[in-house]
Amino acid sequence: MEEKNHIYPIFDRMMTRQDKEELLRQHSVMIWFTGLSGSGKSTIAIALERELHKRGLLCRILDGDNIRSGINNNLGFSETDRVENIRRIAEVSKLFLDSGIITIAAFISPNNDIREMAANIIGKDDFLEIFVSTPLEECEKRDVKGLYAKARKGEIPNFTGISAPFEVPEHPALSLDTSKLTLEESVNRLLELVLPKVKNIK
Repeated sequence: MEEKNHIYPIFDRMMTRQDKEELLRQHSVMIWFTGLSGSGKSTIAIALERELHKRGLLCRILDGDNIRSGINNNLGFSETDRVENIRRIAEVSKLFLDSGIITIAAFISPNNDIREMAANIIGKDDFLEIFVSTPLEECEKRDVKGLYAKARKGEIPNFTGISAPFEVPEHPALSLDTSKLTLEESVNRLLELVLPKVKNIK
């Protein structure tokens, strides 16, 4: 009897990003928040995730709390470790994007080189840089975690905005100053930018 090899489907091809996006009925994108400590990055990221979730869109937030305590718990805050921190975050983000998931990162990522590295790893077409441009005075006034006070006393070396520089992004997709915009206004501006890029696949 003739062997019917042709009846077997092809199993040796990994599912692609497009396959995952079609399953989830969305396009994945990287939304990368940068800004000073206390500028409002995580607050906006969490609010954005909720709004996208309400619209049936699957997201994953990466921030200092869930990355530094897990995959990057062996890294300190030296220049080398900061670069490696962002490199790993970018590589993890790429895995989420390849799974069709809208990925939201909230990290100080204080200079253009480090953000450029992240964009190159992730892919510039998928990388939306959001600059939370809240001024230093306002961030320091909030001092949510008491970090600025410690930095002013010299207890935290190389603290961005005090003893280490922050380079303003050259061409962010969007700038949000939370000393002038409410949380709702910030999120609405983000939705105008993001929704057309992630809208459901019919």
